[in-house]
Amino acid sequence: VQLMESGGASAQPGGSLKLSCVASGFRFSSRALSWARQAPGKGLEWVAGIDHGGQTTSYSDAVKGRFTFSRDNAKNTAYLQMTALKPEDTAVYYCNVLYRRTNYWGQGTQVTVSS
Repeated sequence: VQLMESGGASAQPGGSLKLSCVASGFRFSSRALSWARQAPGKGLEWVAGIDHGGQTTSYSDAVKGRFTFSRDNAKNTAYLQMTALKPEDTAVYYCNVLYRRTNYWGQGTQVTVSS
C-alpha cells in the first residue's frame, strides 16, 4: 500500500490550496479514506473522512465549511480542497487508509499559511 500526497505550499490567510493523495496497492474504490494533519509541536489531528464511494464526508469542527474532501475512484486519487485558509491550518497534511487492520500513511505535504 502506498499513499502519496502533494499540493502543499505556502499561502496567505484567506487563500486556497488543493491537496491530492494518489493511492496504490489496494482496491481504492472499496476503502474509506481520511486526512489528518500535524502542526509544529502538536499531535496528529484528524481533519476529514470520506466513504469508499465518495457519497459521505465528515469534517472536524476546525475545518468544517472551509475544506472539501472528494475522490475520483477511476484515478485512485483523493483531494482536499482548502479555502479560507487560516494561520492555524499550518501543518503537514497526511492521507490515511485502514487496510487489513493496518493504518497506512503517506509521507505528508506541508501547508504553511502566513502573511
